[in-house]
Amino acid sequence: MISTHDRQTALTLIDEAVCAGARLKPACQTLDLSVDTWRRWRGPDGQARADLRPTAQRTKPANALRPEEVQAVLDAVLAPEHVNLPPSQIVPRLADQDLYLASESTFYRIMRTRGLQHHRGRAAKPRSRPAPPRHCATAPNQIWVWDISWLPGPVKGTFYYLYMILDLFSRRVVAWEIHGRESGEHAAALMQRASLASARGHRPTILHTDNGSPMKAATLLEKLRDLQIQPSYSRPRVSDDNAQIEAFFRTLKYRPSYPRRGFQDLATARQWVLQFVRWYNDEHRHSALRYVTPSQRHAGVDAELLEKRKALYEHARRANPSRWSGGTRNWSRPAAMWLNPENTELTDQHLAA
Repeated sequence: MISTHDRQTALTLIDEAVCAGARLKPACQTLDLSVDTWRRWRGPDGQARADLRPTAQRTKPANALRPEEVQAVLDAVLAPEHVNLPPSQIVPRLADQDLYLASESTFYRIMRTRGLQHHRGRAAKPRSRPAPPRHCATAPNQIWVWDISWLPGPVKGTFYYLYMILDLFSRRVVAWEIHGRESGEHAAALMQRASLASARGHRPTILHTDNGSPMKAATLLEKLRDLQIQPSYSRPRVSDDNAQIEAFFRTLKYRPSYPRRGFQDLATARQWVLQFVRWYNDEHRHSALRYVTPSQRHAGVDAELLEKRKALYEHARRANPSRWSGGTRNWSRPAAMWLNPENTELTDQHLAA
């Protein structure tokens, strides 16, 4: 309930904004109000009406159950033969006895109001998952994401393991390796090489990954501590908390040249991935980056490219204004990249984009 004083304050602020030249609808939206609510609150004298809902006289629905009918439903629910059954089982059993007391939804509603609706049985009780880890990158080498993907070998059931690290801000491949097995030692060596290749020094870096055993190996964790890299992990049994690296693997495995019958040997797999990484970093126009390459984004030259595109589109619009029904395409540079953003962060990113 909103007090009369708060209503009057809102009306006063809106009136002041309108008198200063603002339009009524945007002024109301600034306070999260609709124009209809503003009209409903405003009395004939311009003062706020009091909220009459607490004192309103509410008539009881004509089709409401009588007290004795509610008690009959409770007696049926608490009957020994029904005490372990849900209403979805109770109602049909009563119907087979030529007895109709209420609908299934009414059974549930009465049980909830009496505190009789609880989780039962041996199945685990549904639980809400904690929020996923969220990180925001505003420059290269602030946040890395990594994972291991299986590449098919020459024989069905054999695989090679692709270790891959991406920079969240630029989507550029920082480092990669392919080995014949998963291990924390290989992962630690990859992190060492990635740290040296990126020339990050000991600047704060977050490394996000899932909960696989190589990702939590003691060898890798000790190497991350030495490199002053903070580990971050997805929620257990949640597959989309590391979406950027999963999207990268999908791009890799859906390339037309990807061998469907598997790689002949480890050297062939490494050669193919090397060519793919060169294409991805230096030629692939990434949709999340306004269709510039990861290398351009990583080097910071994407801002100039996007400004040129914007100027080109503005020139084309001025040359043929009848061909444009609205504004030009948005070529503004995304200032930040989020890992597992909230809805408000997604909205802000889209508005800024």
